[in-house]
Amino acid sequence: MWLKPEEVLLKNALKLWVTERSNDYFVLQRRRGYGEGSISWGGGEGLLVGTLDTVLDSTAKVAPYRILHQTPDSQVYWTVACGASLEEISQHWDWLQINIMRTLSVFDSGDDITSFVQGKIRGLIAEEGKGAPDTQEQERFREAVLRFEHLFGLPRQEKLVTYYSCSYWRGRVPNQGWMYLSTHFLCFYSYLLGNEVKLALPWDEVSRLERASSVLLTESIRVCVRGEEHYFSMLLHLQQTYLLMQQLAAYAVTRLFDKETFDADHPLSDPPRITQRALEVHARNQAFRAFFRLPCEENLCEVYESFLWLPFSHHNTLGKICVSERYLCFASQDGSQCHLILPLREVVAVELVDPGSRALSVSVRGKRGFRFSEVRDFERLAATIRRKCVPSTSPQHSAVTQVSSVQTPLEEMMVGQKKAVSTEALMNVFHPHDTENLDPKMLKERMKEQLWQIHFAEYGRGSGMFCTKKTRDLVVRGIPETLRGELWMLFSGAVNDMAVHPGYYTSLLEECMGSSSLACDEIERDLHRSLPEHPAFQTDTGISALRRVLTAYAYRNPKIGYCQAMNILTSVLLLYAKEEEAFWLLVAVCERMLPDYFNRRIIGALVDQAVFEELIRDHLTQLTDHMSDLSFFSSVSLSWFLTLFISVLPIESAVNVVDCFFYDGIRAVLQLALAVLHHNVDSLLCCSDDAEAVTILNRFFDSVTNKDSPLPATVQQATGDRSAQPTVDITDLIREAYENFGNIQWEEVESMRKRNKLYVVQTLEETTKQNVLRVIAQDVKFSATQLEELYWLFKRQHFISCYWNQSSSTLLNHDPSLPYLDQYQLGHGQFCSLFSLLLPWGNTFCLADQNEDGLINFREFICALDVLYNGSFTEKLKFLFKLHLQPGRGKFDLQEYLKQWQDELQKKDDNIKHLPRINQTQFICLSKTLYSVFHGDEEEEHLYCAVARVTSLLLRMEEVGRKLQENSLEQSPAPTSHTPETCTPTESEDWSFSFEQILASLLNEPTVVRFFEQTVDADTLIEYARSAQLRDVRAGT
Repeated sequence: MWLKPEEVLLKNALKLWVTERSNDYFVLQRRRGYGEGSISWGGGEGLLVGTLDTVLDSTAKVAPYRILHQTPDSQVYWTVACGASLEEISQHWDWLQINIMRTLSVFDSGDDITSFVQGKIRGLIAEEGKGAPDTQEQERFREAVLRFEHLFGLPRQEKLVTYYSCSYWRGRVPNQGWMYLSTHFLCFYSYLLGNEVKLALPWDEVSRLERASSVLLTESIRVCVRGEEHYFSMLLHLQQTYLLMQQLAAYAVTRLFDKETFDADHPLSDPPRITQRALEVHARNQAFRAFFRLPCEENLCEVYESFLWLPFSHHNTLGKICVSERYLCFASQDGSQCHLILPLREVVAVELVDPGSRALSVSVRGKRGFRFSEVRDFERLAATIRRKCVPSTSPQHSAVTQVSSVQTPLEEMMVGQKKAVSTEALMNVFHPHDTENLDPKMLKERMKEQLWQIHFAEYGRGSGMFCTKKTRDLVVRGIPETLRGELWMLFSGAVNDMAVHPGYYTSLLEECMGSSSLACDEIERDLHRSLPEHPAFQTDTGISALRRVLTAYAYRNPKIGYCQAMNILTSVLLLYAKEEEAFWLLVAVCERMLPDYFNRRIIGALVDQAVFEELIRDHLTQLTDHMSDLSFFSSVSLSWFLTLFISVLPIESAVNVVDCFFYDGIRAVLQLALAVLHHNVDSLLCCSDDAEAVTILNRFFDSVTNKDSPLPATVQQATGDRSAQPTVDITDLIREAYENFGNIQWEEVESMRKRNKLYVVQTLEETTKQNVLRVIAQDVKFSATQLEELYWLFKRQHFISCYWNQSSSTLLNHDPSLPYLDQYQLGHGQFCSLFSLLLPWGNTFCLADQNEDGLINFREFICALDVLYNGSFTEKLKFLFKLHLQPGRGKFDLQEYLKQWQDELQKKDDNIKHLPRINQTQFICLSKTLYSVFHGDEEEEHLYCAVARVTSLLLRMEEVGRKLQENSLEQSPAPTSHTPETCTPTESEDWSFSFEQILASLLNEPTVVRFFEQTVDADTLIEYARSAQLRDVRAGT
């Protein structure tokens, strides 16, 4: 059957596959162990291959025949078909020879050939799938759901997303079975010859998830959970499975760990409604928005393969048309890297120009047209564009005018202390462009402007401009001062945000100015630290503009609010963009281009540091060989990424870096960071310590200049005496970065980001755990291993309450900014559920009021458990005694009680004489609790008798005390008229006991003392809790 083209790794794979037929573009292979009537490859090894593919279930087999697509100039192979027999696969091979081979000769590049083949195969799959009944598939899925629920005992709310046949490896032994992917768990089950393998790995505990290849495992997926590695292989669609697993893990991490960046309106916010289709659509929309820098509201609606006529090079280029709600985008698949974004509001006409070539023409404002041809369903595309485009009559949306004409004017608006919002870039105010200046640097600046004007004439200007290699070359040379703001807006996509939200910034300022918040206080503190050497920020004009932009953004996005480094970045944006433009540029950076950078834990920046380390290992092997630990480069480069090198480079050089960032995204920053290390590699290899390496890098940044910068000396930043060291021009450094590391692709960076985010988040969680355990270990008697296991149980219990409840109180109250002791908390229900699994006495807290408002942190939990596990007889009895002292007929606030208990444990001079007396109702509840505690013990009958004897003794003692008190009152003189009438104890109050009385009575019962002082097998109870935790949740549902 035809397969969706997937890239395959051929390293070590040739040992498992034999080539039967081949030509320049296709290879037909047979898996060893199949065909030819015998297995001759190494005897046992051939038998192993056949066994691995056939064990357990016929549906689990790896297809014995396959066809791969390749091009002569590429090492990449793509699976396009598979078959169970030679006859079946030969039919596919013959079809390719007859229908495809002749067509491929017309293409000039290998990328075009691959794109054509992939499109053709996808079309065949789509044709085969039309009208196919899915009843049988639905029935199979329902059966899989029942098996999943029966095997793993998870609550019914846990949604099975999909399942696959695969092998799970234990050492060198494969276990053939089924992988079940659900919203919160990766599960696997296998049963063969009495050997059962069952796994249920929570996604929120996965620290590594990646594809792997080895001699034995040609292709596999490696999953690392709490230090243990798990390998899954023999998946028919390995890449599809891997991407789905990656999505589920990322979803769990974002929802549970990084709540501040998770949108409540997220399409996957409701776990029970997640499906494989929803995950695929969400991933496709994310990739679409990220590539074209579109607003977050845009979703990919339709995709068409077509050719686009390029008027500047007079030829067609193959690519894909992507249509969303408000944009028509095109990205080529050849080496020119041409892409185009057309806002549908700019479209004025759509015409079908040549039905023979299936061509249509799209006309936009400014008398510009775009011709698409060889569109399979061109009539449908034309109808879609006509339906979606709503031409605006407002001149502000013209695609050919400069960005300055797009903005909603904010003149005459007064904000704060009657200061008008800036409608000019600060650089134009403090360093206006002098057209009469004949300085050599100004002449070079004019030459740059002329080159861009020529580019605009050939490729278009504003929305609808062709972006090609030539565009990138001009960006690398540095954007002219007068065009910088306009092109930043265009390349970042901020121009589209502002165009579809006219007046938004104005209304936002009206709402937020004058308000008070923690973010506002932090902004005020950092205002005068933002480029203080620049004249624009030495006056109220620049400071006020910076305050307004930062305050407006903090009000717009309270989840981020304000973070250090935002002030530095915004200062540079205000130099070259108007105030409203700077605001939308900041939105684009924080919410699209640098996701998760500017939150409390800067997870996004840490993820990119991990990506940077990975790129160092790939591209700077000499540094890797010299340094076993590359974390130094991550720590020293953190400020480079957070501020886009603005904090380490002079402003006149840093703006060139920002130019490249807005065009190429984080890829440009990674390339430049690699170039910096590459430029200093010899010096770094000679360093004896980290301090020396930091000095070398700082000295290098001081030597970076911009010889073509037209900025006057009063604006440029002084970096000390440069005469003693050679200088490096920023343009040359950026060009070197693109030449040496330009092969780093956007898709590669995004893949590494997803792969490393799991590791970064789990590393932060591990740090939190170590801090918690270090603080608590000195107060309890548990071993380090037991404490760690109890922490995992507590943390999992916290997440279990969040798994299937979108509005869980523990999830809503989880705040990563809290002290690490309060990171995870349990409500009353979760607390009692976990405690009942760990407590050897049964349900001690049966009298607890259902107070869902109380939250218990790990310290409070472990201190209480330590008393019951490791405390003395007196301490345990005191715990139970105080448990029943709470007012209100035996009901109590569990949170308040454990806080008081924790405080008392820290008092060294605690005295039992200070405890209040327990009344009649409370004592009855205490007696019932003791009966419950003793239930199931070997000496249960003797313990019951002992409690009965103690209760009887205490009651007799109380009765004797009452009679003595009554006799003393009768012998006393009668009260005088001015003395208040005294009631007898029987009339005024119930009988009560002190803790000393109860303790003394129980000490006379050896069976009771022996029960409370017996050693608790903590390890066994913890192991039981681990295995029963999820079953307990299912039982309660």
